[in-house]
Amino acid sequence: MNEALTLVSALLAGALLGAIFFGGLWWTVRRGLTSEQPALWFLGSMLLRTCMVVLGFYFILGDDWQRLLAGLLGFVIARLIATRLSRVAAPPSPLAQQAGHAP
Repeated sequence: MNEALTLVSALLAGALLGAIFFGGLWWTVRRGLTSEQPALWFLGSMLLRTCMVVLGFYFILGDDWQRLLAGLLGFVIARLIATRLSRVAAPPSPLAQQAGHAP
């Protein structure tokens, strides 16, 4: 029972790390496209998000391969959810509207 609880908590921790990573990516893209210095936004965000996720995997999930695998599964699930939500939430871009074909 304790092992199952540990794997579920690792899955949730991986999903939380994924939500932080992909939520930060979404925020950066929205903020960086309207910024006067987008390269600074994208570079800083990439470094911060990557460091947070690597440290999270190292400290929270790093001592057992099964926990690490469960955390990775949670991270991938968060990616799938973020991808699905971004398709629903994103309005069509002006370029896609002008093209008149494949959105």
